[in-house]
Amino acid sequence: MLHFSRWKTLLIWLVAFAAIVIAAPNLLTEAQRSSLPDWLGHDRLTLGLDLQGGSHIVLKVERSDVVKDRLEELVANVRNALRGASIRYTGLTGNDQTVTVRITDPAQIKAAVDLLKPLATAGGHSGSEVALQQGEEGQLSLQISDAGITADVASARSRSLDIVGRRIAGFGYENFLVRPDGADRIVLQVLGSVDAERLKNILNQPAKLSFHLIDESMSGQEALNGRWPATSQVLYSLDDPPIPYLVDRTAFVTGSNMVDIEPIVDPQTQETSIAYRLDAEGTQRLAQATEQNIGKHLAIVFDDQVMSSPVIDAAITGGEGRISANFSEDGVRDLAIMLRAGALPATLTSVEERSVSPRFGADSIFNGLIAGLVAVVLVAALMIALYRILGIIAVVSLFLNLILIIAVLSLVGATLTLPGIAGIVLIVGMAVDSNVLIYERIREEEKTTHFFAEAVGRGFSRAFSTIVDANVTIFIAAIILFFLGSESIRGFAVTLAVGILTTVFTAFTLTRSIVAVWLSARHPRHLPKSVLTHLFEHANIRFMGIRRYVFTASAVISLIAMAAFATVGLHLGIDFSGGSLIEVTAKQGNADIADLHSRLNDLNLGDVSVERTGGPSNARIRIASQGGGENAEQSAATLVRGELQEDYDFRRVDVVGPAISGELTMMATLGVLAALAAILIYIWIRFEWQFAVGAIVATLHDVIIMLGLFVLTGIEFNMTSIAAVLTIVGYSLNDTVVVYDRMRENLKRYKKMPLPILIDASINQTLSRTILTAATTLIALLALFLFGGEVIRSFTFAMLFGVALGTFSSIYIAAPVLIVFRLRPEAPDGEESNKTDAGVRSGTVV
Repeated sequence: MLHFSRWKTLLIWLVAFAAIVIAAPNLLTEAQRSSLPDWLGHDRLTLGLDLQGGSHIVLKVERSDVVKDRLEELVANVRNALRGASIRYTGLTGNDQTVTVRITDPAQIKAAVDLLKPLATAGGHSGSEVALQQGEEGQLSLQISDAGITADVASARSRSLDIVGRRIAGFGYENFLVRPDGADRIVLQVLGSVDAERLKNILNQPAKLSFHLIDESMSGQEALNGRWPATSQVLYSLDDPPIPYLVDRTAFVTGSNMVDIEPIVDPQTQETSIAYRLDAEGTQRLAQATEQNIGKHLAIVFDDQVMSSPVIDAAITGGEGRISANFSEDGVRDLAIMLRAGALPATLTSVEERSVSPRFGADSIFNGLIAGLVAVVLVAALMIALYRILGIIAVVSLFLNLILIIAVLSLVGATLTLPGIAGIVLIVGMAVDSNVLIYERIREEEKTTHFFAEAVGRGFSRAFSTIVDANVTIFIAAIILFFLGSESIRGFAVTLAVGILTTVFTAFTLTRSIVAVWLSARHPRHLPKSVLTHLFEHANIRFMGIRRYVFTASAVISLIAMAAFATVGLHLGIDFSGGSLIEVTAKQGNADIADLHSRLNDLNLGDVSVERTGGPSNARIRIASQGGGENAEQSAATLVRGELQEDYDFRRVDVVGPAISGELTMMATLGVLAALAAILIYIWIRFEWQFAVGAIVATLHDVIIMLGLFVLTGIEFNMTSIAAVLTIVGYSLNDTVVVYDRMRENLKRYKKMPLPILIDASINQTLSRTILTAATTLIALLALFLFGGEVIRSFTFAMLFGVALGTFSSIYIAAPVLIVFRLRPEAPDGEESNKTDAGVRSGTVV
């Protein structure tokens, strides 16, 4: 019997009411939400970058900069130590990670070794490891270890986090996030309307400003032609062409001494400069240096380039001044932002960029909402047509399920992305699966009992383990996707995982309680009649009768798919191959594809493809990996922006460097293997080993055929493709588990039934659920394919194909494997076997 106590019913509806209250603020404006009482809570979904626009940029600390600074520091320490002890030396140089010096007086070698040992202990730098070695003829070398450099890189990353945050804030952005990633990377996300190119420009530069003296013992050109003093270095100016200067290495004022910085633009001449004020220490040092060097030239150095070289006419004692900057108006403002925020310890190189315009994000939201609305209407109409009043109950449960998903995502502060919307639409199609399983189980139980209420209770109870087993496989795939995907894929994984949990919850609480109320109020004696579901009630299809032909055909197709994969290969997206993907919209008229192709070819960027996408005014540009490191990819995208910005708006820009693409490839491979292993281990534990083998074979079949689809159609294979493959694997095994669960039940019930007949009976008994679940899922995906927009169309197409493939493989691949591996030895066709056979073939449960 189906019974709910009053307190359980009250608790269930309190949860539903709480979900509505929590989800409701998502429909209100910011002003309306602020007027709500504090106790009500203002939790809402956070829209991802692909929905509200913005830039996601990954910055990497340049290891070469850290090595260079470390070498210069160690060389200076060695020089100062030897000079302080009056030890004569020659040939002091730093190269790679090694500093070498030769002690000219053999009698001073031991003293030099003892003097430099403290540098070898810590290298004069916290966490750095330096090895001191003694060679022949007084040769000493100090080798900085890789571990020491790695520690310095991690330290530079940590020190850079606050500086990057201050620079972004100084740029005027408020909605941004900066976080560490690994030992040498920083991930930043800025939401809204973002000038990504300008933002990267202020983040990529260390912005180290310092005041030096010009070494006037020789000109810069003479120094290049000869040999200059070890205490000086040759630096170039910002002019075009650059001018060499011989500059003293010692800086007496740095950017850290500046406490007030303002950009100045002369309204008459448009000349730009930086006005500064120094702290007390900087004021004293500048006054002392200028007082002692009147008549000489001052070198103001910015990132190892001479910005200005004024003559010192008099001592500068006030601690204030101006630096001439030959920059544009925006450039001098950006310079001020960088100087205020402080100098970075090393150059930060952009290794990944994903930028989306707010307009493009708004279009994605609109498309996603339309697709979701169409999916809900179609699925609801189908369920009501099939199950009448129970269909209405399923639809009510579906709506409450969607509200519960939004409420949970709002509570945990999850980010809703475009693939996340796709995940919700997919849940619309899959959520009714639990209801179909329950209703079809009730239909079967109705035939074995005289009381319909008892059949309903049994239907819910006996469907529970099947529903849990079926959904665990997709849940595992979602968890794996969360850890291997980008932000947008994580959004899909989160919504999918939450949707699975809420679906199971609503099926056995909300749906069950509503059905209990219906039973109590109407006292029905049987399920409402439905024409379509009766079509499968007495199904007796001999699926296993043609298993050899279908299995052989599938094997041939799989071999062809593998051969195509090995010879033709996948059309890899920039996630795995590196490069740039840029979508533009013509500011006026239509996008001229031929003109775009011609203009971009003139930039000498290698393989460039241009195609129309999402309308006549839009075009998609793909630039192959430049093969020149991380900077090369960013430079290519910058060139394209500069060439097209007057005629086109940039809707979307994705730039992936070789380091990121290599990591994504490894993560995707490991993620797929981990998901398959976890799912199959679960099936192995829950079922006999033959079932696990069948699941393995069916899963490999689905993966191979899916890869063949990508090869055959030439659809770009990227991270969303990985999400599609893993989701389909989970869905396919979901269907397989339902059939397997019925087979396991029948194996216990019909102990002498020949296995092929038992498998056919099990498939026929679950055929209604298989077809109806596939239908609702395909309806939801079709709505997403037609209305969800161009960005996820290839993802949705793969999902559509995959759902059909998964349904096929659960019947014709997973099931026949059980016969091959002799899940049950063939029984002789005795009288008892024939009797049992007849009972099961008719679709009844005896």
